[in-house]
Amino acid sequence: MVGFADLREISSDILDACTTGISIAVALDPRIVVGIQDRPTPEYYEEYNRVNSLLDKLGQQVAQYLTEHGERAEWLPATEGHIDAETLSTPLPHKTAATLAGLGWIGKCALLVTREYGSAVRITTVLTNAPITTGKPVATSLCGKCTACVDDCPGRASSGRNWNVDLHRDSFFDAFACREAAHKLAREYIGVDNSICGKCIVVCPWTKKYIKKALSFSN
Repeated sequence: MVGFADLREISSDILDACTTGISIAVALDPRIVVGIQDRPTPEYYEEYNRVNSLLDKLGQQVAQYLTEHGERAEWLPATEGHIDAETLSTPLPHKTAATLAGLGWIGKCALLVTREYGSAVRITTVLTNAPITTGKPVATSLCGKCTACVDDCPGRASSGRNWNVDLHRDSFFDAFACREAAHKLAREYIGVDNSICGKCIVVCPWTKKYIKKALSFSN
């Protein structure tokens, strides 16, 4: 998935005169996602890293293409390099650019949720000043009364509130509780010192629709 976000109202030093965000999303392999119902798996960790690597390559290629054509462009890595350790946030979250581009909304566990793939996506962003027509932003959640991710979160990180564009993440989601629980699961089941969980992804009804459609098509 690719979308284009108008960033002119975003206040961030990271923009550096760029007014448009190119949001790129890549879906996780449904055969691997379905395997993390109870715990993260080594296969899921490999898929997580594979998709991040692919996004990094795509972001670099897009930025290079734009600069070669005389436009300002900066690629923001899909990995956690820009995260502030004190707030567990970034100057411009990829999911913010994605919602402004119209790719989806923010779920109750603070992940991007899309109609096409649920929350089984990873995303990256390219910043540019190129004259690009932008998409229609998504300003409210479509999660409604669903609490699947809230109920299944091992860190009890979500308050269950529905997101909207004016709601700060910390008012409905505890990123530190999420990270602590994910670290524990990753060390126990994968043997890595990283925040890898995925339970909120696989239980999401939108993700389940993606998995069901993809696996039935492949059969």
